[in-house]
Amino acid sequence: MRFPRSCGTLVHPTSFPGKYGIGDLGYEARSFIDFLEETDQTIWQILPLTPTGYGNSPYASFSAFAGNPYLISLDLLVEKGLLEKSEVKKAEIPAHSSVEYEQAFANKDQLFLLACERFYDGLSLEDEKDFKRFKRQNKHWLNDYSLFMACALHYNKQPWNTWEKGLAQRDPEALKAFIKKHAKEIAIQDWLQYEFYSQWMNLKEYANSKGIRVIGDIPIFVDHNSADVWANPQYFEVDKKGNRTLVAGVPPDYFSETGQLWGNPLYKWKILEKDGFSWWVDRFKHMFKICDAIRVDHFRGFDAYWEVKAKEKTAVNGCWVKGPGEKLFDTILEKCGELPILAEDLGFVTEGVEKLRDKYHFPGMKIIQFAFDSDSTNAFLPHNYPQNCVVYTGTHDNDTSIGWYNQAPEEEKHRVRVYTKSDGEKINWEFIRLGMYSVADQAIFPLQDFMNLGAEHRMNIPGTSSNNWLWRYSPKMLDEVDKNKIKEFINQTNRRA
Repeated sequence: MRFPRSCGTLVHPTSFPGKYGIGDLGYEARSFIDFLEETDQTIWQILPLTPTGYGNSPYASFSAFAGNPYLISLDLLVEKGLLEKSEVKKAEIPAHSSVEYEQAFANKDQLFLLACERFYDGLSLEDEKDFKRFKRQNKHWLNDYSLFMACALHYNKQPWNTWEKGLAQRDPEALKAFIKKHAKEIAIQDWLQYEFYSQWMNLKEYANSKGIRVIGDIPIFVDHNSADVWANPQYFEVDKKGNRTLVAGVPPDYFSETGQLWGNPLYKWKILEKDGFSWWVDRFKHMFKICDAIRVDHFRGFDAYWEVKAKEKTAVNGCWVKGPGEKLFDTILEKCGELPILAEDLGFVTEGVEKLRDKYHFPGMKIIQFAFDSDSTNAFLPHNYPQNCVVYTGTHDNDTSIGWYNQAPEEEKHRVRVYTKSDGEKINWEFIRLGMYSVADQAIFPLQDFMNLGAEHRMNIPGTSSNNWLWRYSPKMLDEVDKNKIKEFINQTNRRA
């Protein structure tokens, strides 16, 4: 579908300021939304909200449906009477420019146990009805997820195919015995999801009330160590013991001689198709409920994906396999209606990918940082954009614009200076200006670029497994953003929708 001409900011909730070591869905989240309103922006784009697994990456999650409990605001739990101010005071961590995952998780885990116990003990009739409604509406994923997490915690989050055989292979008697013995742990997971979605939907409603649309993110693949694969092994390329047989990645290219071996189990698309793509339909319905639009990560994988045997050490020895394409999206269109989807169509884009994207009028992505490594025909240069696209200076996988420029080859820097007619001293604002003035329907910029930040504030470096997903800003940094400049750009370029 086409989107209105508009502008917004990309920032994940973990990056919000706060006293507890990690950004959350509380007061600072509302302050950020107020900033969007104050600057006439109408889009907030986030990364996946799901529980993070290995490396704290939102793209390696224990579930495709659940919410990350560590985004739950302790202050809002105090507001609800589930925690005392004196209790959360002990969980405070000195303000820092990066997320303190380990300490924040430990502190929150203790307080969640307290709050959860008080929730169940003091459940009013109205709250009980609401809780039961939540569990009923989400039973298609919640029951498996809560049981999976209780098992995972019991086994120190080791991969599910290493658990006791009966649990790993979902033997009914083994599951029944575990549920009976660990009912409390399962109940905690149910409450955490209820609280997360209560806080998230209230925050989304706050954003929507100010005319701000939330763009979520749906990774094409799911993590092997997830409730999804454990509960639905028939849909994934795993053997009877749960071991991966075929995995995802991308082939060798300019950036990597050995490609990228992601390790996510591939889908058994023929079986999914026979089942009416029910798992995917549920997933999209869920996302359309919690977000106003969705960025579909690695969109090209729906047309064709790189298949690698799980025993391989690199992605070199793989092959392209045809994806579900129109069959999947026709089904989702039939079941969900209009599809407010953004296609992440970066990388090697074939005619088939473009055809699939354009059939449903999904806007593709244009990255200004990619625009200066060739001549004037470069598709990422603003004068070559179609209207139905989304322009970014960079994404969460890119360096900040200042960081990118400082490390760019001199030839590319020269092209930038010629194209922008500038000296490159304020390259972040030059790139923002290019995006704003382009014909792209939507212009979305990482918050770091509005803040004039360098490479040390980068969110993620693809292909690395440590020191990512850490960036946080302070309230002062948000206050010092040149709000008038953003408003001027938006008003001059007709992006207030």
